[in-house]
Amino acid sequence: MTSKPIVIFGETLIDDFPDQPVVGGAPFNVARTMGYFDCAPLMISRVGDDTTAALIRADMQRFKLLTSGLQTDTQHPTGRVKVTQEDSNNKAIHHFEILNNQAYDHIDAQTAVLAMQQTCPLHNQGIFYFGTLAQRHATSRAALYKLLQQTNAIKYLDLNLRAMQYSLASMEQSLQCADILKLNEEELQILAEIYLNKIKPDTHHQFGDAEIQEQASALIKLFDLQAILITLGEHGYRYLDKAGLYLRSAAEAIQVQIVDTVGGGDAFSAIFLLGLQRDWPLTVSLQRAHEFAAAICGVRGAVASDLEFYSRWQQRWDIETPAINNPGGVSK
Repeated sequence: MTSKPIVIFGETLIDDFPDQPVVGGAPFNVARTMGYFDCAPLMISRVGDDTTAALIRADMQRFKLLTSGLQTDTQHPTGRVKVTQEDSNNKAIHHFEILNNQAYDHIDAQTAVLAMQQTCPLHNQGIFYFGTLAQRHATSRAALYKLLQQTNAIKYLDLNLRAMQYSLASMEQSLQCADILKLNEEELQILAEIYLNKIKPDTHHQFGDAEIQEQASALIKLFDLQAILITLGEHGYRYLDKAGLYLRSAAEAIQVQIVDTVGGGDAFSAIFLLGLQRDWPLTVSLQRAHEFAAAICGVRGAVASDLEFYSRWQQRWDIETPAINNPGGVSK
């Protein structure tokens, strides 16, 4: 088993639910999941000098994350998302307000580069994960692109578009930098409309394989990507790479009692990247990512509160002992 350095850039924040605060942020969800499996990812983010930052630091310790990339901001608060609940037809509906001008909007470039170079001296041989929310402010955006300029790592972009929280310019710049693009069905529709002149279909439209292949292939050529991963919820995943290899999840759905879908996409990214780090065969990485993401949808929250949840998966994978060869794998 090999171990490529993992650098994860982006937001660490607190979701303020009516009953309790919950640690979150898509990059931090990915980092925590990978941390359990002994990847020791370097999480580059920024928190305030406040009490809520302690929740984030506690989770970093719990999931064995490297802390040298976490900056402290004395001027701006730890990131927060204000969550309100509305009851409709005996069903709780949550509304999320992503607060502006938070600590993760002000990640310092020089400090971030130093942390990456000192903590992950072999970062050029590793994987660099980033998204779009932490790019909404010029300071963190500049830090991100300074880091991207400093490394030749495989760059994994989880588009993760949040309404009113990204610009077309930053999205396009991200796509130009990415090697592997991960997006969901709605984000595929957005990119197809903007860059491929595709009319947005109605809300009940479901992409077929031919349509996905056509649009993913066009995006790969347009942005010189190595591969595109598309998560489709209960319909699984689709994968297309630069060589034309197209893979999809099995037709039968994974049977799981859905508790909530929060963090499903983050879980998929984490396990796919785990496979990339450990040189699992591509088909194994995709299937394990799919199964693990479905399982996360069966527990409350983006990460499981019970660490035994992760232990059971590790034991299962250890028993399966995947083949060494990696036909069709992604390379830089």
